[in-house]
Amino acid sequence: MKIANKKTVKILSNYPDLFNYNNFINEKLNRNIKQCSIKKPSFIDLFAGIGGIKIAFEQAGFECVFSNDFDKNCKITYDYNFLKTNNPNNIFQEQSNELFLADISGVKNIDIPACDILTAGFPCQPFSIAGYRQGFADEKGRGNVFFEITRIIENKNPKVFLLENVKNLKNHDNGKTIKVIYNELEKLGYYLCDKVMNAMDYGNIPQNRERIYIVGFKNKKHLQKFVFPTKIPLTKTIENCLEKNVDKKYYYNDKPLFSRISNAVVKKNTLYQWRRKYVRENKNSVCPTLTANMGMGGHNVPIIIDDYGIRKITPRECANFQGFPADYRLPKIADSALYKQFGNSVVVSVVNRIAENIKVVLENEDI
Repeated sequence: MKIANKKTVKILSNYPDLFNYNNFINEKLNRNIKQCSIKKPSFIDLFAGIGGIKIAFEQAGFECVFSNDFDKNCKITYDYNFLKTNNPNNIFQEQSNELFLADISGVKNIDIPACDILTAGFPCQPFSIAGYRQGFADEKGRGNVFFEITRIIENKNPKVFLLENVKNLKNHDNGKTIKVIYNELEKLGYYLCDKVMNAMDYGNIPQNRERIYIVGFKNKKHLQKFVFPTKIPLTKTIENCLEKNVDKKYYYNDKPLFSRISNAVVKKNTLYQWRRKYVRENKNSVCPTLTANMGMGGHNVPIIIDDYGIRKITPRECANFQGFPADYRLPKIADSALYKQFGNSVVVSVVNRIAENIKVVLENEDI
């Protein structure tokens, strides 16, 4: 900033009604110093996947200092978007951020930096209606990762945490699972609240996707000030999420399945599901819940008819139905991996609204 010389200041000081230059300069300097001293609240992102929670929190003004996942394909997609060496025009944040690739049980406390907030969209399959509902007894050990989360929370002692999982977590094992989760987190000194939210009601995204969000605050007064987002109108449509030009590989026109679905898939801007023996029409004008099973076979991917025939929705369209920004990039890996990644992801806009409300509480924590 260019400072006027003493002579100019003296002249202007003789005309206080016109312009109080000294006060103006002091105010500008103080404002700049204050802005430089303001530090963004930091967060760590466990089970980060391809960065849906990361994007949502960074959009709300938080800084991601650590991300972890064990899936190698997720790391490819994540780093493709968030590493400046891969994406020089990195639209998501100023600093380079690489995904820490490791099973959560192998991530040591010392590997993780201090943080204000911990986020974790931990594996949902053990608790999912679409899965085997084994919960903490899951044979693959996915249910036990919750206790890795509590280990890290205890060590890092964040002001806030946000956990995301399937709706069925609320009622799993007749409510015993959620009770264990609450008990373990309350033992660490946190005050909790939760809410089941549907993307089409809370994120302005045309997907029927219900998830439970658990928020915990170390300070009881913070919990009392926090509110979950309220419902908002759904203005985005299926058509808004569809691509205009789609590769012919996604069409069923010349494939064996076509003869079995062609008589049932007849309405444009309506999504269908092939249930192995019959076609199910989704009559609520939104996309059915996207799942990780989409990566296991084409029949799991929602189907649509357009001007060129019957096809499954593309990975890019899955990204749109999960609220990812238009500039989010898809690497050249197998479609099956991309389908799985987006099926496992959060709806960015829903998480962003929660993050904004957490931010309000933290910004006013001294009031």
